[in-house]
Amino acid sequence: MWLSVVLATDAGHAEALSEALLARGALCVSVEDADAGTAREVAQFAEPGAPAAALWSMSRLDVLLDSGTDVGRTLTEAATEAGLGTLPDYTVTELEEQDWVRLARDQFVPIRIGERLWIVPSWATPPDPRAVNIILDPGLAFGTGSHATTHLCLEWLLEHAPGASAVLDYGCGSGILAVAAARLGARRVLAVDIDDQALRAAAGNAARNEVSIELAHSSRPIEGEFDLVVANILARPLQLLAPLLCARLAPGGRLALSGVLEAQAGSLCEAYRPWLSLSVGATREGWVRLEGIRS
Repeated sequence: MWLSVVLATDAGHAEALSEALLARGALCVSVEDADAGTAREVAQFAEPGAPAAALWSMSRLDVLLDSGTDVGRTLTEAATEAGLGTLPDYTVTELEEQDWVRLARDQFVPIRIGERLWIVPSWATPPDPRAVNIILDPGLAFGTGSHATTHLCLEWLLEHAPGASAVLDYGCGSGILAVAAARLGARRVLAVDIDDQALRAAAGNAARNEVSIELAHSSRPIEGEFDLVVANILARPLQLLAPLLCARLAPGGRLALSGVLEAQAGSLCEAYRPWLSLSVGATREGWVRLEGIRS
């Protein structure tokens, strides 16, 4: 049995507290944005035209401890070493030993997108062998098809069948959108990301699905124009990327943006107004897909 401890602290103490907990026997510590999933969520990767963001103003620490750990003492000592005046509030949950591999696999089942596309884990049987089946397992890079924002983008690709089109997937993560575009017949697909791990994952997923896509780090200039440009990131980096993404759209080209909460749609539309008019194309679980066409 293990103990899962969750607490929050400010950016100035998150790293020091994490290290102090690990030094006292914590099995692992993950640090995440305490405001993740809200309008205050902050991306950590620097996009073109923006400096690297500071660590989140408030960070959530997820700590895994052995069941015999004196939680109060361990946290108090770690907080003192990290320079915290008082110990933040925390919650403790007991975790039973489980077959974690089986449980993880049970969370990922084939996902249907529209009438002709399925996202299928490698251990599952495609429900419809006649459909376009993309084989993709959960990994370190974002994008399994289960998140609402990815689902919205996949639906958009189906709606604007990319056959014979050039497609740019900016912020490709696992490469799921780039692979889907290639499987749907796009003549050229370029997948761009700021994270080398994501690019490696996208390359592996393209090979697994027997499609050819181009891969590029976001630090490199993007050449050419694209009929379809899709970016599933977060609202703030999408605002900063407006000049870059719009410049890569061919005349008459279509743009789709996701990773945007409903409350953020208005400000993002305003950011893109100098180049094109965006509107809400679809919503799902509080997220929106914004769409526009270059005149």
